[in-house]
Amino acid sequence: MAKILLIEDDAMFARIYQKKFIKDGHKVVTAKDGHQGLALMKDEQPDVVLLDIMMPELSGLEVLERISADPAKHGIPVIVLTNLDSEEEQERALELGAVAYLVKTEHHPGLVAAKVQEILAATTRGKNLPSAVPLG
Repeated sequence: MAKILLIEDDAMFARIYQKKFIKDGHKVVTAKDGHQGLALMKDEQPDVVLLDIMMPELSGLEVLERISADPAKHGIPVIVLTNLDSEEEQERALELGAVAYLVKTEHHPGLVAAKVQEILAATTRGKNLPSAVPLG
């Protein structure tokens, strides 16, 4: 069982993914914005983070910038899960340390869960994370 932090401002998407990961046997902690997500990263020490890009107050890219600047959070794998299908945003997210960039409309929850499992398996085996490449 892994602890997954889902930083998502859309309550419907948060519920969909929360249910999927709980069904798969994981503990899920949710945050509705970037500020809350950063605080929960510190308090909850998740195994992986799913991060939306388009959020009020603090965007997902700003969250990634803060994660990459904080050695205590830097080792936690972050998967961007967003509706923003922008090559520029995707490149920036990967530069900032995201291990994957998934567009919600192109990846159903089962595919997202499979990517999370792949990253968790690599992390728990002590191997390097898979190359940061976009799916699609």
